[in-house]
Amino acid sequence: MITTSPISRRSALAGGVASAALLGAPAILRAQGAVFKLGILQPVTGALAQDGDLGRTGAELAIREINDAGGIKALGGAKIETVFGDARSNPEAGTQEVERMAAEGVSAIVGGFASPICLAASQAASRYDLPYIVDVGVSDQIVSRGLKNTFRFAPGFGTVTTVALDNLSKLNDAAGKPAKTVVLVHEDGLFGSGLAKLMASELPKRGFEVLETIAHPTPARDMSNVALRIRALNPDLVIPSSYYGEFVLLARTMQQQRIRPKGVYAVLNGAASNFRFVKEFAEAASGVMDCNHWYDPTNPRALELRKAVEASGKFFSYNVLLNYSCVKLVADAAERAGSADRAKIGEALAATSGFKGHIMPYGETRFVNGQNTGAAPVNTQVQNGEIKVIFPDTFADAKPLFPAKA
Repeated sequence: MITTSPISRRSALAGGVASAALLGAPAILRAQGAVFKLGILQPVTGALAQDGDLGRTGAELAIREINDAGGIKALGGAKIETVFGDARSNPEAGTQEVERMAAEGVSAIVGGFASPICLAASQAASRYDLPYIVDVGVSDQIVSRGLKNTFRFAPGFGTVTTVALDNLSKLNDAAGKPAKTVVLVHEDGLFGSGLAKLMASELPKRGFEVLETIAHPTPARDMSNVALRIRALNPDLVIPSSYYGEFVLLARTMQQQRIRPKGVYAVLNGAASNFRFVKEFAEAASGVMDCNHWYDPTNPRALELRKAVEASGKFFSYNVLLNYSCVKLVADAAERAGSADRAKIGEALAATSGFKGHIMPYGETRFVNGQNTGAAPVNTQVQNGEIKVIFPDTFADAKPLFPAKA
């Protein structure tokens, strides 16, 4: 069974010093202690600390698995050595950590989580021709700038919105079109604002009337006014795009105020695809749907990974599985490149095809302008205390329940 053990910043820095000392050692000693330095950037303090910790957990699981299996074999069994950075939930700190990682000689960086952090960190990494693999950040600005060093394994919000709308239409049509009106609720940053703008433009084309778009800050301490506005508008659907804490507040407030729309259909929601929300607030979570990153429930390795994470006392979430997969992707590129050189790793990533080391419900991994064209979200729904995949049929392990019962 896989277990987790946190890698402290101090130990990561100590590891870097030890590796530097080896440069002056005899060649045979260096070969015996060969390492592949990989930067892991996550916001483990600040408003996004929970997400950052889960992302770090996924990366550590993959690193341990790779090292236990013999390391990077094309590099003589080089072990992956983590250089960890705390983005502190803001872009400026993320940039500072990239600068430090570059100075410490990492061959690539994985992570960032939030779109603003990924946007700034990947830009900083580009100055060093340092491959940056985005784990979650969904803003399409991240891969539309022409940066040759930036690769996003997961889908962006353009793809996710299209899939979400297609599946919402399918869901509503199959139920006899009970939903006609929508209220959009979103965090007011790069991720939420961009997604809400796109949804507001596209929903009317699918026959839905957007009654109002309600923005909220991150972090937010109270959702009473948002809930009261939803009550006054009385929409058939509430479509939230928020981080974990804000959606938990909203869902619990709606529950307490007995606001019961026909459906809560989230898009890229930080809580609806997180078992912590499901287990700690079962009533508020029940029936919530989400179009988001999720694992392939038919993949045995994915189920093993979930068990390992839960056995360590943590909640399984998309942060874990995406970072696990991204680290595996870097290792795959290093094997094909046969080198720890940044430029060669970048070339190998750009040439990726047939990568099978991940646990996602994706097609073939191919990067076009830095975006994995094989990446796709799934629709999930909280049913009986579990997060079930309801679309697409290829990966589904449950049927959708819609409209919600009063």
